[in-house]
Amino acid sequence: MGTKHWIAGVALATIAGLGAYVYWGTATQKAPQSSFVLLDGSTRTTADMQGKVTLVNFWATSCTTCVAEMPEIVSTYNKYKDRGYDTLAVAMSYDPPSYVVNFAQSRQLPFAVALDNTGAAAKAWGDIRITPTTYIVNQRGEIVKTYVGAPDFAELHKLIEKLLAEA
Repeated sequence: MGTKHWIAGVALATIAGLGAYVYWGTATQKAPQSSFVLLDGSTRTTADMQGKVTLVNFWATSCTTCVAEMPEIVSTYNKYKDRGYDTLAVAMSYDPPSYVVNFAQSRQLPFAVALDNTGAAAKAWGDIRITPTTYIVNQRGEIVKTYVGAPDFAELHKLIEKLLAEA
């Protein structure tokens, strides 16, 4: 009986650790190599993020949390854009392109918005199924933080400040 409990405990600890990593995203890993088709038809790749702190937000127009957090994402972008910070909003494959275009235009989103029509970007970035899912990528192209759900924007701003201060 003791061995079964020990094995169950180890398994539970492993799952909890993995869950904590996914939820808090404290370990760094290279951002996956992927390309994004922007609303204007141009393409941006992960390599284009090098040298900037970048927020990559996977979202959908049908996601109430995504829509609610967008003004904060815009505000954050405007606050840090002149200091080497960028934002890329990636619309999920199930989001109708006309809805995404309308949303981006009506809210005058000041940053790049991509359509992930095939779902390839969401798959490359961890098979994302929950929106919003947001990644913070440092200047070296490493994911330093992952948020599932809306971020704590005060905490996010502290992290951005710290990452922008790194040379």
